[in-house]
Amino acid sequence: MADRLLKRLEDMNRRECLWIYILRILRDTPMHAYALRREIEKRFGFRPGTVTSYRVIYSLSSGGFVSKKTEGRRKMYHITEKGKRELESAARFYEGQSQLLR
Repeated sequence: MADRLLKRLEDMNRRECLWIYILRILRDTPMHAYALRREIEKRFGFRPGTVTSYRVIYSLSSGGFVSKKTEGRRKMYHITEKGKRELESAARFYEGQSQLLR
């Protein structure tokens, strides 16, 4: 049962908080949407669905957390200052949660 509970926690965190993974990657380098999915898999060990990824990127863009620039045929996504602040807020939240569990 413990394994199942941890798996559920991991799945919920990945699905509901995909925006954190995307902002974290974009903090390092601008990237197009398809490459973001591959990078998430490489860095974090899971590959989000195509539609889910695009929906999250669209939400981040319309919320002002990322900006996009067309470079050739691709849309490259860049983290904005607002996105960096939100990522820092998320990091502080997770740090607080880890303290809660100790």
